Amino acid sequence: MKKLFASTPILLFLILCLSGCNAVGAKSASLTIIYGAAAMLSLLLLIGCCRLVRKNKAWLVMLFSSVLVVNIGYTFLALSTSLTMALWANRVAYLGSVFLPFAMLMIILNVTGTKHPKWLRGALGTLSIVVFLVAASSGVLPIYYKEVSFAVVNGVSTLIKVYGPLHPLYLVYLLGYFAAMVTVIIRAQIKKTIDTTAHAVILAIAVFVNIGVWFIEQMTSIEFEMLSISYIISELFLLGIHLVMNEYQRMKKIVRQVESVRGYSEAETSTPDVMLERPVESDAIAPERIEVFMMGLKTLTPTERDIYDAYIARVTTKEIMANMNIKESTLKYHNRNLYGKLGVSSRKELLEIHKHIKSVKATFEEVNNVTGK
Repeated sequence: MKKLFASTPILLFLILCLSGCNAVGAKSASLTIIYGAAAMLSLLLLIGCCRLVRKNKAWLVMLFSSVLVVNIGYTFLALSTSLTMALWANRVAYLGSVFLPFAMLMIILNVTGTKHPKWLRGALGTLSIVVFLVAASSGVLPIYYKEVSFAVVNGVSTLIKVYGPLHPLYLVYLLGYFAAMVTVIIRAQIKKTIDTTAHAVILAIAVFVNIGVWFIEQMTSIEFEMLSISYIISELFLLGIHLVMNEYQRMKKIVRQVESVRGYSEAETSTPDVMLERPVESDAIAPERIEVFMMGLKTLTPTERDIYDAYIARVTTKEIMANMNIKESTLKYHNRNLYGKLGVSSRKELLEIHKHIKSVKATFEEVNNVTGK
């Protein structure tokens, strides 16, 4: 799955080359292949999203599904053999296009921690349905398109349209969502409800990519629907920021747990420089084990805590027994209880997890220093 996401920029580059580097006739004839490739890439990204994201993924799945539906609609429109088929393909494309900005806005609201009334989702969902029904009225009512006819240009099917009185509704709908997204991002940055400036910049890029592409399409005559590609770029930005934010929140949670443990700061000051060695790789220790470890620290008895602090300070077994005036059998007894509470099986494992937690805390503090938080 990591290889899929690593190769995505290459696939996007090839698709853009196909759409812009050929002669006019060849470029038109290749649109079907391009839309088909975009639809296949959208499907793979939807599968990747479902596998990568475990929590709070409903809106991401809706976004990725919408992009897939858009590209399926464009593909079938290029393959259409009749006006009826082309109109249905056009409706499918509009179905994805209408619900896509809805999902993007909800993702940005969640990522930025912006509070919103419960009725907002229902209201926006209803608005999306209304806009879709207006756009889907083509061929039935002359309100979105006054007239629409079917033609095949250079081997590619297309719709020739005469715009109706309600056609600007969709443009106003898109601009309204874009304005709302930008407003939410700016407000979150001002209110400091978003964790770092870098996150705000990435979110802004995801929005402005689509705004820029939309303006280009309005100002120029381009046969290829560039939004089909810009939507894929935007969903990659939003997926990336979602994964980064989840990891950032996980680090914050670990740091809060570290700081809540009694005497942790004192143990830190008594830890020798040897603890600053290269930390264990992040994915080598599951978050669940860290959770158990941190919760276990809170349940240690005074004696177990003294032994734990001695292990962290790299005191030898003989020195521990001498300092505490206990026998080896007594130390083993306390070790069993200590290891059981912390979810480890050895002193080495205990030190590895402690080292990992310390490295996470140091990384978190470094990020905060860089971002000025």
